[in-house]
Amino acid sequence: MASGPTMLVPLCLVKNKKGQLSVNQKALRILDKISQPVVVVAIVGLNHTGKSYLMNRLARENNGFPLGSTVQSGTKGIWMWCVPHPSKPDHTLVLLDTEGLGDVEKGDPENDSWIFALAVLLSSAFIYNSMSTIYNNTLKQLHYVTNLTELIRAKSSPNSCGEEDATGFANFFPDFIWTVWDFTLELKVQGRPIEEDEYLEYALKSIPGEHPKVKNANKSRECIRHFFPERKCFVFDRPRNEKKLLACIENVLENQLNPKFRDQSNNFCSYIYTHARTKTLRHGVKVTGNRLGTLVVTYVDTINSGEVPCLENAVTTLAQRENSVAVQKAADHYSEQMAQRVKLPTDTLQELLDVHMGCETKAIAIFMDYSFKDDKQEFYKELLEIIKKKKEDFMLQNEEASANYCQTKLIDLSKVLMENIAAGTFCVPGGHKLYIEAKEMIEWEYWQIPRKGVKVNEVLQNFLQSQVVIETTILLSDKALTYRQETITVEWAKKEAAEKEQKLLREKQKEQEQQIAAQEKSLRENIAQLKNKLESKRDNNLREIERLLDHMLMMQKDVLNEVFRNKFEEMNADLSFLRKEIQTTTNDISPWISQTLDRLATEATSILSVPTNLVGYSLTDLRSLFK
Repeated sequence: MASGPTMLVPLCLVKNKKGQLSVNQKALRILDKISQPVVVVAIVGLNHTGKSYLMNRLARENNGFPLGSTVQSGTKGIWMWCVPHPSKPDHTLVLLDTEGLGDVEKGDPENDSWIFALAVLLSSAFIYNSMSTIYNNTLKQLHYVTNLTELIRAKSSPNSCGEEDATGFANFFPDFIWTVWDFTLELKVQGRPIEEDEYLEYALKSIPGEHPKVKNANKSRECIRHFFPERKCFVFDRPRNEKKLLACIENVLENQLNPKFRDQSNNFCSYIYTHARTKTLRHGVKVTGNRLGTLVVTYVDTINSGEVPCLENAVTTLAQRENSVAVQKAADHYSEQMAQRVKLPTDTLQELLDVHMGCETKAIAIFMDYSFKDDKQEFYKELLEIIKKKKEDFMLQNEEASANYCQTKLIDLSKVLMENIAAGTFCVPGGHKLYIEAKEMIEWEYWQIPRKGVKVNEVLQNFLQSQVVIETTILLSDKALTYRQETITVEWAKKEAAEKEQKLLREKQKEQEQQIAAQEKSLRENIAQLKNKLESKRDNNLREIERLLDHMLMMQKDVLNEVFRNKFEEMNADLSFLRKEIQTTTNDISPWISQTLDRLATEATSILSVPTNLVGYSLTDLRSLFK
């Protein structure tokens, strides 16, 4: 079994202890691991009729199922052996060996009916094993078949007559194979040789007559014909004539068996391998090992509850379980494929949706393969809801991955910007322009990054929105600093202009002072020259007067000497007058010079436009020259 464990020996599947049936959990765990379709072959019959030997032959083993070579039965309940199917790849052959019917150790004969019913319900090939020949008494022992209508229901609700439709059983029931051991009769009817199948059909013909005993005898025949449309018969000669060897037939070598029996058993096994069908439910649903385990539990639980197992209900129960498993398988496949194929974050939402569509389609296909009897599409809708939620989860993860990725990139790109903001780099006149340039550079670099995902715009807008307050602060600071700088510039310009004006005034004042100094110097020189001229004139006048005086004195002397004595008094008077005139001239010449100089300075100042605050100084200074 490629998809299940290999069983080296059989294991009890349904325990039958003191008339109470129970399912062996260990056997269920084995079945649960078999995901392959199964071919289920069950065998029933009286004790010590060779059932276990045939099942061991089907398993291609000499030992396995215990052989009932003693009076005490070797098999209790239903035993299971799962082996790889010899001729159907990817299938598992499940062999079910049942305890012998009519076991004297049983206290409740009804228990046989339930074992018989379970073998019918679980198998796809049902083998009834008997001894010697098929005759009326043997058919009477098959009253278990007639009891099936009381032990099994095909549908959850009976028909209008309150009776189960035999056609319903035929749709569910397995193929019927009758094996006859130690067959000693010749296969002839009315002298004509016949095959085993013809022998079986001949034995199943109804006996003519209306007697109650006849009707009762025909009931088993009719049930077999109606319930089991597909029928087959095998007869076996005695394996060995030695009774002692038969008691330990499992140890008898193949070449020591009766050649005819050996051929018959080989034909039997070949037929089972070739024709035994895969266990199938209604609507063509193939039964796998895990589904078979569900059916076993469902039927046993129903029997133990006192209810009648219903084939339709069992299928419904199986469908509920299998559809739930199918939903889970499909949902898990969707999750696995999405996780493998989606690299978060996707560049666009459509990229994610395209992958989702492919995974969803495959998941639904898986659900369709494993699900059945979902008539109201409840499980299909459940799967769609699960996939929808998973898709939304992936979309959310995609958004988160995109947001985280974009935020990480923006943090890296804006690191220098944040450092500059913290350092106050932009808190300068013109800082807002510098900030805008830095922010625009971050945006440009951000758009160059590939596969940012579906949150690319939102994260960027959130980042830009987070910068609004900062940008506003920088802008206001920029305006304030710019206004302050402009104010300072204006004030500085005014101050500079004032300083320049003061400098100009100082230069003009200096020039004026220089001009005044030059004028003063020139005036001083002019006055000095004028003074010298006036003094020279005065000296000349004095010299002329002195010469005249000298002349007069000489004349006086001459007069005196030449007898102009008469004139002496007159000339003496003139001489006195001249002396007085000289004295007057000498006393009056300085005030005249000062007046002349003052008039000259006033006229010069007026001509040169000397500031009034300097006039007094100049005149005073000029006057001081004559003090």
